[in-house]
Order: sequence, then C-alpha cells, then structure tokens
Amino acid sequence: MLSYLADWADYLGPLRLLRYITVRTLLAAGTSLVIGFIIGPWLIRRFRELKFGHGYIDDRTGALGATYFDKKHTPTMGGLIIFIAVFVSSALWAAPNVWVFVSLFVYAALTVPGFRDDYLKVVHKNRAGISSWEKLGWQSLATLVALAVLVLHPASAERVRELWAPFFKYPVIAVMPIWLLLVLIYLWIVGFSNAINLTDGLDGLAVGCTITVALVFGLMAYAAGNVRIADYLLISYVPGVGELTVICGALIGACMAFLWYNSHPAEVFMGDTGSLALGGLIGVMAFMIHQPFTLVIVGGVFVMELLSVVLQVGWFKYTRRRFGVGRRIFLMAPLHHHFQKRGWPETKVVLRFWVLSLGFALAGLATLKLR
Repeated sequence: MLSYLADWADYLGPLRLLRYITVRTLLAAGTSLVIGFIIGPWLIRRFRELKFGHGYIDDRTGALGATYFDKKHTPTMGGLIIFIAVFVSSALWAAPNVWVFVSLFVYAALTVPGFRDDYLKVVHKNRAGISSWEKLGWQSLATLVALAVLVLHPASAERVRELWAPFFKYPVIAVMPIWLLLVLIYLWIVGFSNAINLTDGLDGLAVGCTITVALVFGLMAYAAGNVRIADYLLISYVPGVGELTVICGALIGACMAFLWYNSHPAEVFMGDTGSLALGGLIGVMAFMIHQPFTLVIVGGVFVMELLSVVLQVGWFKYTRRRFGVGRRIFLMAPLHHHFQKRGWPETKVVLRFWVLSLGFALAGLATLKLR
C-alpha cells in the first residue's frame, strides 16, 4: 500500500526509494519486527490471563513427558504474533498483485483451522483438537481457491503452469495439465503445512528453521522477479513475483520477534495457529517462484521431520501386520524427539537442527548456479 507513495517522488525526492523492492523488504522486516515486539508481550499476557495453555501432558511421550511438566501451562496460539506482524507489514509495503494476494490468502486461510485447533485444545481441553478430515478440508479449500486465482488471472495463468526443477535451464514441463498442477500445488501446501506442524515441538526449533528458509526464498523471489538476474542465473523469470521478497522480509522480521519469546525456556508456543499457516505460505510461494523442488532441499529439516513420522508409522503398521508385533525405526517420532530420547538436551537438539537448516539453505542457494 505504501509503495504507491513512490508516485509522489516529484514532490518529495526520498519517496523514490519505495520503488525498490530491496528497500521495501528491509522496511517490511523492520515493521514486522517492531509489531512483533509491541504485540508480543500484550498477547502473551492475555493468553496467560485466559489460561491459554495446554494444561496437560501427552501420555504418549512417556518418561519424556515429565521433562515438559514445567511447560504445560505455557500459553500457546503464539502464531497470532507472527500472523498479525506479517499480514500488516506485507499489506503496508508489498505492491499488490496476484502473487501477493494468493500468498496472503493461503496464509490467512490456514491460520483459521490452526486457531480453531488450538482453541479446542486450550479452552475446551480437547486433546484431539479438530479432526484430521476438517484440517484437510481447510487445506484443500485453500489450495483450490489459490489455484483457481492463479489459473484464471491473466498475469499468472501462463507462468503458473510451468514446472521447473533444480539443475535444469529450461522448464521440465512447459505447460502442465490442470490435474497435475492441482496435485503438485496441493502436495506442497499440505505437505509443508504438516511438516512445519510436526517440527514445532521444541522451543525455537520450527521458527528458527523458518527464518533460514524465508531468507533463501526471499533471495530466490527477488532473482525470479528481476529479468537480468534471472537471465544470468538461467532461472525462470516471473514478472511481479519479486514482490514476494517483501513478504519473506516481513516473515523474517516477525519470526525474529517471535523467537525472542519462544527461545528456551519458551514464554509462548507457536501452536497450530502458526505452524500450519507458515508451512502453507512457504509451500505456495516456492511454487509461484518456480522453485518447488528446491524447497525440498532448503526445507530439509522439515522434510526430515515429516519423513521420520511417515516411516515410523508405516514401519510399525507393516511389522505388526507381518509379524504380529509392531516395531519402530526411531526411539520416538518426530525426529527431534528421537534425539531427546538418546539423552540430548533440548537446546542441543534445537541448535544442531538450526545448523542443519543453515546447511540445507546454502545447498539450496547453490542450485541457482548449477545449471
């Protein structure tokens, strides 16, 4: 919205700086950081007054659950801090276009079921929260609306049907059929939505890894939206998609503010309010800048966490059906709990996963030059 002030640069020269995505990205990051620091303490205080903590320990954690006893009254729904900061900052500094609209729509649409799930858990003391079918329903609806807008809007209709992969100079599929486009975008939105949700189990783990992913995709969005850089790197040029850099900047600032309160020992938890929506936002942005498969590399920690659960559940069911006794691959899933079971302190698990996330981020960036 404030990007339009650049039109008044003839009257006030410094306003011309708002024409530059880099300037507005820095302003978006700073704005969301300040908003997060302002509303964070107030929301945390309100959550505590309303007793918005889980109030229980998951029996499935066994002995590990005892280590969380001092956290059971820590307020959740902290994802609202990130959501408000990102949404307000993006609305202020990103120039409106179809890419920005779809990103913020998916983010808002997936915040709703996350908030409802947390509300049922903390207010109604319903451990299950919303059903998996209701959650999938919201995710499916968000995907269908986003896809419909991208396919029907003239600025995105042609480019969204291209499928790009790392290490290739040209699209592997120039025009995807609608059914394939639907399947892929659905897998990315739902898959990473659930992946970050599973990663959000230790203080600062999910939000710290989200910062590195947002930083990388901010750079990739800027490159994809700049014709000269895209031509030099031999990647897809998508007009207007550079504005997603501003959203990534806002996301980084908001996550930094949230990490201030979520670092060990956490004053607030992200909850499904934050994790489900963040995964969907990152997934749809990766698809729109033609870097969906690169997200599998950059978001390697999230992929590891998701695969650990899939493998654990799948192997347990197979061995129980085959041998009559269910067996496990990991001591506990998701993967971060496996290392806790091995005796790693929570802070060590988080810091080492951050190191892995940074390594995956650098590997993802390297694919830009390997064509």
